[in-house]
Amino acid sequence: MTSYLLDEIKAKFPQDVLETHSFRGDETAVVRREALGDVALFLRDGLGFDILMDLTAADYLPREPRYELVCHFYSTGHNYRLRLKCPVPAETPSVKSLTSVWPGANWLEREVYDMFGISFEGHPDLRRILMYDGFEGHPLRKDYPLKKRQPRIAHRD
Repeated sequence: MTSYLLDEIKAKFPQDVLETHSFRGDETAVVRREALGDVALFLRDGLGFDILMDLTAADYLPREPRYELVCHFYSTGHNYRLRLKCPVPAETPSVKSLTSVWPGANWLEREVYDMFGISFEGHPDLRRILMYDGFEGHPLRKDYPLKKRQPRIAHRD
């Protein structure tokens, strides 16, 4: 029944779906980053997905596009799960924020920004969430130096 989901997404966004695959009930659609917001809205309003379970990223250095944004959605009404992936190039690591569609994406996007350096256009408060403000770099990038020394945090009295 869930391959129906992939067929619906491909029918609604024929130019934006780069690929789909299904393995043992694990449904995945890969979409162009320009369509991410529209596809997410369709998942919520058109297909009944009411929970954004997770939003994260992966770094595939040296491959290009280097990054991949990964979102997991769930429909409580239909008991459907769907993974939505979006390639993000290294030269412009940014995508449209999903906070207008999924308010719970706020902190998840901040974590991806902090750890990978992927920006989210239209995010209401895009700033570090795990590392301190003076932290240099993004620690989950594959090219982050393992022994990098960070600036000290100023002591407050």
